Amino acid sequence: MEESLYEEYAEIENSHWWFEGRRRIFDALLNDLELGPDVRIVDLGCGTGTNLELLSHHGRVTGIDFGAAAVRFTRERGFDVLRADATRIPLADDSVDLVTALDLVEHLPDDAACTREMVRVCRPGGTLLWTVPAYPWLWGRQDRVSQHRRRYRRSEFRDLIEGTGVEVRLFTSINSLLLPAVAAVRGFRRVVPEQGEPRSDFHLTGPPAINRLLGRVLGAEAWAVRRFPLPAGVSLLCLARKPEGVAMTPSETTAD
Repeated sequence: MEESLYEEYAEIENSHWWFEGRRRIFDALLNDLELGPDVRIVDLGCGTGTNLELLSHHGRVTGIDFGAAAVRFTRERGFDVLRADATRIPLADDSVDLVTALDLVEHLPDDAACTREMVRVCRPGGTLLWTVPAYPWLWGRQDRVSQHRRRYRRSEFRDLIEGTGVEVRLFTSINSLLLPAVAAVRGFRRVVPEQGEPRSDFHLTGPPAINRLLGRVLGAEAWAVRRFPLPAGVSLLCLARKPEGVAMTPSETTAD
């Protein structure tokens, strides 16, 4: 992403409804795992490090990001961070208890190489967590500003994950309740494009009361996804387990 977008994220991630609602979902799922304080957690594409604050409540956390601005912001928050390519993670095989990629792989030319690397560094019995933007037909300005390469259909995202040999424990849509509103905004902008320099959708926070309400609406999905998968939503989430006997070597990640 561009450095200006990291700066925007650093300002709003603690309070914007989209980030806050998602963190409530992640926290609920991680609480169910009962990981314990000594587990090792790695967050790929950690951005400005806001999610590391949440993850630090579940274990010892390290961020990894390729962007210099992301590394700088994360270090300013006081977290350990490595500047590295997510398709060549500088960690040993089977060395991490939980690996997360929260809206990362859609940015990468080779999303399969990243997923293989995540599995390689995850220990047998360990956990992996992904989120990605859903539905190519929702493509819009935010995707361009964020330098996404793709939005995923459910089948292609599931194929991407299952192709690594992991056991899928939860595969669900999230941000389901607000999907009609998001689709309407994206559709309107195709008909009436915004004038001037493209801006992130995150500047549309709205009044504080509306922002809090939207965060609670999204966060309320934590109750649902712990009980049943949601069939449609703005994003897709996958929680998986690495079984015994699954091996990925670093050289595999360099394949075209």
